[in-house]
Amino acid sequence: MSDVVERTLSALPGLLGQHDPGAGPGGAGGPGRVSASSRLGSLIRSITALTSKHEEEKLIQQELTSLKATVSAPTTTLRLMKECMVRLIYCEMLGYESSFGYIHAIKLAQQGNLLEKRVGYLAVSLFLHENHELLLLLVNTVVKDLQSTNLVEVCMALTVVSQIFPREMIPAVLPLIEDKLQHSKEIIRRKAVQALYKFYLIAPNQVQHIHDKFRKALCDRDAGVMAASLHIYLQMIKENSSGYKDLTSSFVTILKQVVGGKLSADFNYHSVPAPWLQIQLLRILGLLGKDDPRTSELMYDVLDESLRRAEINHNITYAILFECVQTIYTICPKSELLEKAAKCIGKFVLSPKINLKYLGLKALTYVIQQDPNLALQHQMTIIECLDHPDPIIKRETLELLYRITNGQNVVVIVQKMLDYLKESKEEYAIIDLVGKIAELAEKYAPTNEWFIQTMNAVFSVGGDVVHSDIPNNFLRLLAEGFDDAEEDHQLRMYAVQSYLALLEEGDKLYPQKFLQVMSWVLGEYFSLVPDVDPEVILTKLHSLLKKTFVTSETKAWIMAAVTKIASHTSCSKTVDELIQELSSSLDTCLRQYAFELKHLCEDKALMKNLLPFDASCTDLVVDASLSFLDGFVAEGLGHGAAPYKPHHQRQEEKLSQEKALNFEPYGLSFASSVSSSGVTGRQSPTGLSFGSDTSGNSAETGHKETNSLKLEGVRKLWGKEGYLPKKENKTGKGNEPQTVPCGSLLAGQVGEPPALQPDQGASLSEEDKEKQQLASTLFLGLGSSAGVSLMGKADTATQKFKRKSKINETQQLSEEASDLQNSAASDFGPLLDTVPINMEDSEGSVHTRLRKAPPCSSDTVEDNLAFETPQSLRKSMLDDRLSANRLSQSSLFADSNIEIFQPSPSAPCESASETPLVPSLPEELEELPHSEVVGLCQSDALALHLCKVWTDDSLLLIVFVSNKTTSALCAVNLVFEETEHFQILESATSQFPVIEAQSVEHCQKGMRMNKVCTQAILSGSVGYQAEMETHLEFSVTLSLMDFIRPMEMTTEDFGKLWLSLSNDVKQNIKMSSCQDSLSAALDTLQQKLKLHRVDIIGNEGILACQLLPSVPCLLHCRTHSGMLALWFRSPCAALPDGLLYQCQKVMEES
Repeated sequence: MSDVVERTLSALPGLLGQHDPGAGPGGAGGPGRVSASSRLGSLIRSITALTSKHEEEKLIQQELTSLKATVSAPTTTLRLMKECMVRLIYCEMLGYESSFGYIHAIKLAQQGNLLEKRVGYLAVSLFLHENHELLLLLVNTVVKDLQSTNLVEVCMALTVVSQIFPREMIPAVLPLIEDKLQHSKEIIRRKAVQALYKFYLIAPNQVQHIHDKFRKALCDRDAGVMAASLHIYLQMIKENSSGYKDLTSSFVTILKQVVGGKLSADFNYHSVPAPWLQIQLLRILGLLGKDDPRTSELMYDVLDESLRRAEINHNITYAILFECVQTIYTICPKSELLEKAAKCIGKFVLSPKINLKYLGLKALTYVIQQDPNLALQHQMTIIECLDHPDPIIKRETLELLYRITNGQNVVVIVQKMLDYLKESKEEYAIIDLVGKIAELAEKYAPTNEWFIQTMNAVFSVGGDVVHSDIPNNFLRLLAEGFDDAEEDHQLRMYAVQSYLALLEEGDKLYPQKFLQVMSWVLGEYFSLVPDVDPEVILTKLHSLLKKTFVTSETKAWIMAAVTKIASHTSCSKTVDELIQELSSSLDTCLRQYAFELKHLCEDKALMKNLLPFDASCTDLVVDASLSFLDGFVAEGLGHGAAPYKPHHQRQEEKLSQEKALNFEPYGLSFASSVSSSGVTGRQSPTGLSFGSDTSGNSAETGHKETNSLKLEGVRKLWGKEGYLPKKENKTGKGNEPQTVPCGSLLAGQVGEPPALQPDQGASLSEEDKEKQQLASTLFLGLGSSAGVSLMGKADTATQKFKRKSKINETQQLSEEASDLQNSAASDFGPLLDTVPINMEDSEGSVHTRLRKAPPCSSDTVEDNLAFETPQSLRKSMLDDRLSANRLSQSSLFADSNIEIFQPSPSAPCESASETPLVPSLPEELEELPHSEVVGLCQSDALALHLCKVWTDDSLLLIVFVSNKTTSALCAVNLVFEETEHFQILESATSQFPVIEAQSVEHCQKGMRMNKVCTQAILSGSVGYQAEMETHLEFSVTLSLMDFIRPMEMTTEDFGKLWLSLSNDVKQNIKMSSCQDSLSAALDTLQQKLKLHRVDIIGNEGILACQLLPSVPCLLHCRTHSGMLALWFRSPCAALPDGLLYQCQKVMEES
C-alpha cells in the first residue's frame, strides 16, 4: 500500500502542472511557499498514517476549517485557490462535505487561466449534480468557452456539458455544439457527439431535428467520432429499430473493418481489435435483425467472422463471444451459426473457471426460449451448479430453472428455490426469489394443498420484505375464485385449516404480512370449516392482539376479521372481553375499532347487512356526488355558512389577492441564445409579452424589447381592487382506480421423463444416480416429444384452473365510472424519454406489418397500426422468423400462453387470398371523425378489422370480427392485453357466443392514455372454436394525437390557468417560407394537432388543448427573425415534451 501512495504522490506534480515545487504566487520561488502537490501529499500522508476513523474526522475537520478561511479571504490568489480546490476535491472524495467551496469552484472556472480553469471545471463536475441550482452560474462560462478559439477551453466546456449540464439550459448551447460537429479537430467532434448523446438521454425531443448530423458522425473519417456516435444509435435503435433498417449495411461494413484489424493499433486491447466497439456493433445488429429475415441475412458472414477471430483466451474475447451468441439467437436463425453458438455456450458452461461458467449460464438462460434442447444437453452440469459454493452461480442456475419451469417440474424447481431462500441473507435475492416462487406457484400449482403450503412458505421465509403485490394477488385469487365452484370451496377451506393449524403454535413468530393474510382469510371464510367453533377462532385472534410483536397495522387487520366473524355469531364472550379491553387502549385506532364493534353488536341485523359472507368481489355502487348530504348542506347554507369552493378556485383567489402588480421590466425570454431559461417568470401571458425574470445567460443582458406594447383586443383584467378573475365554480368528481385481476393457476401437461439407458444405470455411483434422478424431474417436459413451457407462457394443454373473467354487469356502471374519471386528476409516468416512431399527421396513416406465411400454411398475422391520414394505408411484409433448422412453433410453445395458429395440412394455400367481408361503421358513428377500416389479422375462418373513432371524451376502437366460413363460429373471445400506457374504459374482454356464417360482428372499446408517450403498442388476441381451438394475435399502434382534443377557453381563463401550471418546455422552431405569418403557423398547428386557437395579440398567439379526459396543455407562440418560439405549460411533466415533438414534426413537414 505504501508503494501505491508513493507512486501517487510522485505523479501529482505532473497531473497538477506544478513543475516548480518552490514556486510562489507569481511564479517566483520562495522559501515560505510550498507547491500544491506537496501540501496535498502532506495531507495524504497524514491520513494514511492514522489508526482510527475518529482521528481521520478530526484531521479532516481541521483541514476544512483552514481551507474555508483561505478561500474566503479577499487576498487569496487564483493560484492559491487552485491549490485549495485540489485539497477540497480530496476531502469531498473521502465523504466529507465541503459545500462552502462550490461557489469558489465556479469562480475558478470562470476567471482562471487554462490550468486553473481546468481544476475549476474538474471540481464543479465532482461537486455538483445536474440539477444543482449553482449550475446556472456556469452557463455563461460554458457558452463563452464554446465560442473560444482555444481548443483546450472548447474541450473543457464540451466535457462539462456532457457530464452535468442542466436540461433547461440545453437550448442555450445546442446551436454551438451542432457547429462543433463540423470542426476540423477530431477530438472536438468526438466530444460534441458525446455531449449530444447526453442531451438525447435527458431531453430527446430537443435533438430530434439533428438526426441527419448523427449519420454524418457515423461516417466520420475519424474512428473515435464514429465510435462515439454508436452510443446514440444504440439508444435510438432500442426505442425504434424500424427507422434505422437502412443503416444495417453500414454497421455490417464497420464491423467487418473492425474485426479485420483495419483500425489503428491504438484501439487494440490485448491484441483484440477495438473490443468495445465490436460489442456495441453486435448489440446494434441484434436489435436490427430481430424478426427481420432480410436484414439478418446481411449479418451472417460478419457474425461468423467475429466468432472465428475471437479465439484468444482472454476475458475480453469471452465478452465478444457472449455478445455474438446473444446476437445470433436474437436475429432470424441460420443453422451453421446456431451450431457454433451452441458449442460456444457449451465451452462456457463446462469451464472450471467461475466467471466463464457464470457467463455460460447467463447465455443459456437467454437462449433457452429459442432452443430448449440446450438445457437437456447440459442438464448434469446445471445440477452440479445447484450445489456450487459460489452464491452467484447458484442464483443464475435458479434463474435458468425458472425459465424452463412447466406444470411437470414445478414442484422440484420451487423446492430448490425455497431451499436457497432459507439460506440466503441478501435482501435483494430474497425479494427476487419470493416473487418468482409466487408466480410459479400461481401458474403451475398441481394441487390446492401444494399451492397453499408453498405460499405459506413464501410468506414465512420471505418475511416483511415481500413485495405488497404478492399477498394482495394471493388474496385476490382466493376471493375471485375460478370457474369450478368446487375447486374454489376446497382451496378456501384448506387455507382456513392450514392457518388455524399454524395459529395453534402460540409461541412462534410470524411476519406481519403473513399475519395479515391469515386474518383476512379467517375473517372471510371461517364458516367453511363447520367443525371448528367460531369462538375458537375468535380466541386465537384475541391472543394475537395481545402479542407485543404485532404492529398496529396488523392489529387493524385482526380487528376487521373479528368484526366479520362476530357478525355471524349470536353472542361471544371473547368479543365482549375484547371490546372492554380495547375501549381503554392507548392506541386511538384500536379504541375506534372497539367503539364501532360495540355499536354494531347492538344491531345484529345491520351488522349482517354491512358484512355479508364472501362479498369481497361484489361491485359497489358509490354515490360520488354525496347526494345524501344535500339536506345537511342546504341547512348549513341557510344558517349563513360559506359555500364550498373547489381547490383550483381557492388557488386562483389566493394568487389574485397576494400577487400585486409587477412593475419589473419583462425580459426577452425567447431570444435564440436563451430560449430555455431554467428560472422562468410567472407573469400571465394574457395581453403581455412573455418573459423570464432571471436568466443564467449573460447574453441576455443589454437586449431590450424594441416593439411597442400592442393592446388591441385585450380585455380589461385590472381594476382598483387589483386582478379581476372571473369566478367559476367547477366541481370535480373522483373515481377510484379499477382493480386488475391477477393471473390464473395453471397446471402443465403430464409427460414421461427422459429414461436412462440400462447399461448406464448399472455403472453409475449412488451420487450420480441421485443427480440423474434430480435431472429427470427438473428437465421433465423438455424433450422433443413434449412441449416446453417457458416463463411468461403458461401451460395451456391441460389447464386445471381457469380464472373467472370479471366483467361489469351493467352498462350503467361503466358509464358512471367513465363520467367520474372525466373530471378526476390524472397522474402520469416519468418524463418522455423515448424516440417516437415516424408518423405523418395527427389523423395518422396506417402502417400494417404482416408476417409472410410459408407455402400451404398460415401463421399468425401481426399488425401495427399507426394512423396518419384516414385515407392512406401502407403495408410492409416481413418473412417468418423460424426456419426449418429451428424447433417448430408447436414444440417451442406447447406450454405457453401464446398459442400460434396452426392450420391443418390439408388447408388450401389459396384460402389466405380470399376476399374478406367488408365491415362498415354503425350509423351512429358514421358522422364522427374516424379512420378507414383496416385489417388486423386473419385466418382461413376469421378476419379481424379495426377502425378508430375520435369522440370528444375518448378514443373508440371499433373491432369487427368477420366469419369467412360457411358454418357458425362458436366461443369467439377477443382480449386486449393490459399496458401501462393505456386504459380501457370498459372490460378488456369481448365475448361472442356465436358468429353466424358469412357475417360480421363488432365491439367497441373506449381508450384513454394513462402514461404519456408519442406512441405505443396495444396488443391483444382473439380465440375461437372451429374444428380446434385457435388463437390469433394482433397489435395496434396508438399515438399521442389520438387522445388530444381542443380545449375551448377565453383569454382571461387562459391567463389564470397559465399561472397555476408549473411544468413548461420552450423551443425555437424555424418557420418555412409558406408560413410567413403567425396566423399561417397557428392555422397549421390548429389543423394538424387539434388545438384550439384562443387569441392572437400582435406577434404572439395562444392555443389550448387537453389530453383526455381533462389534462390541459397551454401553448404560447411568438414569431421573431423567422423563428417560431413555442412555450408549453401543463400539469403533466411529460405532455409538453410529447406535443413539442409533434409541433416540430408538423412544422418541418409543412
